[in-house]
Amino acid sequence: MTKIKAIFFDIDGTIRSFNTKTIPDYTKETLRKLREKGIKIFIATGRAPFHTKFLDDLLDFKFDGYVTINGQYCYLNTGEVLNDQILSKKDIEQVLPYFKENKIACDFVLLDDAFINLKNDRVKWLEDELGDPDRFVVVDDAYERGIKEKVYQLNVFVSEEEEGDFMNLMPNSKTARWTSHFTDIIPKDGGKNKGIDAIINHFGIKLEETMAFGDGGNDIDMLKHAGIGVAMENGREDVKKIADFITTSVDDDGITYALKHYKVL
Repeated sequence: MTKIKAIFFDIDGTIRSFNTKTIPDYTKETLRKLREKGIKIFIATGRAPFHTKFLDDLLDFKFDGYVTINGQYCYLNTGEVLNDQILSKKDIEQVLPYFKENKIACDFVLLDDAFINLKNDRVKWLEDELGDPDRFVVVDDAYERGIKEKVYQLNVFVSEEEEGDFMNLMPNSKTARWTSHFTDIIPKDGGKNKGIDAIINHFGIKLEETMAFGDGGNDIDMLKHAGIGVAMENGREDVKKIADFITTSVDDDGITYALKHYKVL
């Protein structure tokens, strides 16, 4: 088997439990062991950089780098930026009247901030799921700011069936969904797989020397792209269907189980 030199981890539902709202101690220890072996470890998340800061309180070490906002903003722990891509301004201008008319909740993700136009039951569900009741901040001028600001991602709270009603207004964008309650909207040529490429090209690591762990729909491109793609048992069925291996859940030491299966540890 090819030696693994870099591993990419989703956060929510992968290294962080939705049940306990934290990273299990056994997962922390496994991450430390990987670092001790000289294997580079990276975060690959739909969260923006400012929404990953809580990791500093949970871990006594830093990851080697971060693929954030579903690959739209990637940087190393030194602060060096390797990828920086925003959503199409034209797409945003075309879709916002539809959101406003149909009262659809939309979270606008910036690099250092985020704001939402309104809160509904789907938004409140996600706040409960993340254990963060104040995660989404409603602002009165969301639509105006959405056009003026550099928006990296939209989190649109609609069902999968409702996506087709507005994605025709966003020809330069695509969806990346990890729950039935909402979908992430990112550039058509974006994704966590693009973030992986930016990272490994910098370090001179081959794609076959990589592993990736995930549980949500926005992890599919990443798991299909990496040398070995591992889906968590607690993940979506469409994610498990495309994975090279299905490990145990985040609450059942799934990261360690897969790494031992592939003899990385």
